[in-house]
Amino acid sequence: MKALLIIAPRGYQDIEYGTPRKILEQAGIEIVVASKNGGACVGKMGGIVKDTIALADVMVENYDAIIFIGGPGAASYQQDAEAHKIAQDAVETHKWLAAICIAPTILAYAGVLNGRKATVWNGDGHQDKILRDNGAKYTAQAVTQEAKLITANGPEAAELFGKAILNALKR
Repeated sequence: MKALLIIAPRGYQDIEYGTPRKILEQAGIEIVVASKNGGACVGKMGGIVKDTIALADVMVENYDAIIFIGGPGAASYQQDAEAHKIAQDAVETHKWLAAICIAPTILAYAGVLNGRKATVWNGDGHQDKILRDNGAKYTAQAVTQEAKLITANGPEAAELFGKAILNALKR
């Protein structure tokens, strides 16, 4: 099994990246990391991830799960056509699609949350509106799963998020 983790080049959330990655790797899931242009990425808390592939080079059919990681940098993907296409292709090809923190807003803008339950980090009181305005049913839960879609609301939910993805992949 193989999972793709999509992170921002600058400002991905280190815990939301590291915790699910560790859970999946310990279970034998191969991890590939993607970012806008590939190369080294720097986390909000100073972590560095090297050797990422560019979003343009992502072939969704090569993965069992597509996972968007949050953090302040994830906002750079909210209106990104390549990120949207990856999310849309994941849904169309029945892959697991997951997002944590503000990353569910990327899925909302991509149009894949319409009519579905989802959660998001809402510490500023604005992110839930993005989900609702794009047709999602905001749950305010730590982790929400509907069909092949898993969303989580922030670093505190990173472990539950990782375990939910792993359990989904084991089915």
